[in-house]
Amino acid sequence: MSTVERDPRLVKPDNSLGGHLSATGRRIAGGELGSLPVIIGLILTWIVFMILNDRFLSALNLTNLMLQIAATGTIAVGVTFVLLLGEIDLSVGSVSGVTSAVLAVLVTRAGWGDWAAVAFAVLVGVVIGLLHGTMFTKLRMPAFVVTLAGLIGWQGLQLYVLGQGGSINLPDGPVTNLTDQFFVPSYGWGFAALCVAGFAAVQFTRRHARTRAGLPTSSIALPILQVVGLAVVLAVIVAVLNADRGVPMVIIVYLVIIAVCAFILRRTTFGRHLFAVGGNIEAARRAGIRVDGIRIAAFTISSGLAAVGGIFAASRLTAVTQSTGSGEVLLYAIAAAVIGGTSLFGGRGSVWSALLGMLVIGSISNGLDLLSVSAAVKFMVTGLVLVVAVLLDSLSRRGQPLRR
Repeated sequence: MSTVERDPRLVKPDNSLGGHLSATGRRIAGGELGSLPVIIGLILTWIVFMILNDRFLSALNLTNLMLQIAATGTIAVGVTFVLLLGEIDLSVGSVSGVTSAVLAVLVTRAGWGDWAAVAFAVLVGVVIGLLHGTMFTKLRMPAFVVTLAGLIGWQGLQLYVLGQGGSINLPDGPVTNLTDQFFVPSYGWGFAALCVAGFAAVQFTRRHARTRAGLPTSSIALPILQVVGLAVVLAVIVAVLNADRGVPMVIIVYLVIIAVCAFILRRTTFGRHLFAVGGNIEAARRAGIRVDGIRIAAFTISSGLAAVGGIFAASRLTAVTQSTGSGEVLLYAIAAAVIGGTSLFGGRGSVWSALLGMLVIGSISNGLDLLSVSAAVKFMVTGLVLVVAVLLDSLSRRGQPLRR
């Protein structure tokens, strides 16, 4: 006779630290891998390159790695919003290129101030995303076709804006300082302390609110462990960056963007509706969610952040050329989001995972550059990592058919 199973709804959850660890183990065993594969992949990548080249984990190289991933990583954060819908945005590379070209022309030829030009360039990106989203939702055009046309069309506009010379050098100023400005060590430690304090305040405020409302809460050891873990990670990062030139300004801006986007996705009605639309669009529509508005907003955010990423890229190169925002940027941005764990089927993922995915891709590219490996090998290795990431996503979904 088979064992009688208890209804899980009647089982009182174990909110101790051990109970949470056991629950996490059960979820992993059930196929809910979360960010675990990409974290393991990142650690293995760093170990391999550390063995092959002792300069890989040097403070100088890790600082350069941070600077390299900021631009494409910002674009990956924007793409995540569209991927959560189960759609695709192929235009982000071209959008980043054309908006950075607009920025360069305004600063060097029209005599605009840097911040006014930055604001206008981001506005151009937002308008482009609004156009893509409207064509997708109101005209019922496939997102693939709309953004593919955008990829080609905006690249053409970029070449037209740059003109005969094909490249524009940016003068010294706030834009170039974004990636060339480093904070003194005390500022880096202060920023890390601020992050830890903010995270701790959110965790304990949320726990206190649940206690006052009579809702079950986790063991106090769990948020303490999370806060200590974040403090250790940030301390290591700041120590490494301070060993070289200090914490770059662009990294702080990049992390602030991620934190704001994570808050939007996890703590706002818009974010919950975005996940609902990506998970089951028909159910979301019947629940009264304004599906078209959510979709248009996702494409607008994607293109807006692509513009910001283009500005970061222009700042790092101190110039805008015909190759700015080329196909490699698009491929790496989408690959970073997918490798980080954002599902191509929609409804699952996070912007923090996109950061992890970008670290994996950036580390592979950086490590292979140190080994003087050809671009052909870099593309093949990155493609292999992407295939493994998608395979894990597909297998994890196959392993949990009853939960969907």
